[in-house]
This record gives sequence, structure tokens and C-alpha cells, in this order.
Amino acid sequence: KIGNQTWMAENLAYKPSSGNYWAYGNDNTNVSKYGYLYDWNTAIKVCPTGWHLPSDSEWTVLEDYLGGREVAGTKMKSSSGWIHNGNGTNESGFNAFPGGCHHYFGEFQSVGSHGSWWSSSEKSASDACRRGLSGNKGDVNNYCVSKALGYSIRCIKD
Repeated sequence: KIGNQTWMAENLAYKPSSGNYWAYGNDNTNVSKYGYLYDWNTAIKVCPTGWHLPSDSEWTVLEDYLGGREVAGTKMKSSSGWIHNGNGTNESGFNAFPGGCHHYFGEFQSVGSHGSWWSSSEKSASDACRRGLSGNKGDVNNYCVSKALGYSIRCIKD
């Protein structure tokens, strides 16, 4: 529980019966630490009953509760697991791990240095928004990108 919201305390590691999802590096031993990476069309369907993929505005509520986008990242990051002095304080309990991403051309990137999580908010038919934490930065970034990319998921309670 962070403020008035209840978030899952780790990345979703649910293996759906259909859709696009990947263990980082196609190595299933990474799932227990980082969860799966999902494309957006799969991400919007896989949160368990009673939970949902957070909207862009729900992410903003979390960031604002933690002091604003400029400082929230440090409070969300796990206190270990980030390379290049990128660990956070995890004072929020969000415990964000740097699970990297999967590109639509098949390449995996950035495990250990970056973490990105889908929102349910769409920018267009081909793009959706996500939140990200990077390396030794303390902010939360927000970009809208191709729905075909593979990112982590944190579900929020209905």
C-alpha cells in the first residue's frame, strides 16, 4: 500500500496461455527476479481478477505521493540489483528491479540498468505510455512507445 493505492510488490511473472511475453534473454531463471516482459496488447489482459494495469493518471498519483516525478524513482527502486550505483532506497516498498526490455526485432536490452512498466493509457493505435527508471537517476520518466515492445508490469488493485 502506497498512499491510497495498493500495488503489487513485484513484477508480474504470470505466463499467459496466449499473447507475447518473454523471460529476459529467453532465460527462465530471470523470471523469479524480474518477472516477464509483455507487449502492451498482452499486458492489458494479464492482471489477475481484482487488479488492473495502471493508467497514466494512476502512475502520476503514485509519483506525486512520493514527492513528484523528479525524486520518486529513488524511493521506488530496490536497494540492490541496479548497476552503476543506481540502487534506490525502496522507502516506498515498490521494490523496482531493472528488468530491461524486449525490442520488437528480438533483442533484449538494459537488464540491471533500466526498468520500464506499461500503463493502460494509449497515445495512438500503435503507441502506449510507460513509466521508466534509469541507471543512477532518481526521476521517473514517461514515454509513449510502440505497443510491440516488451516491458514489465505492475498491477494495481481495483
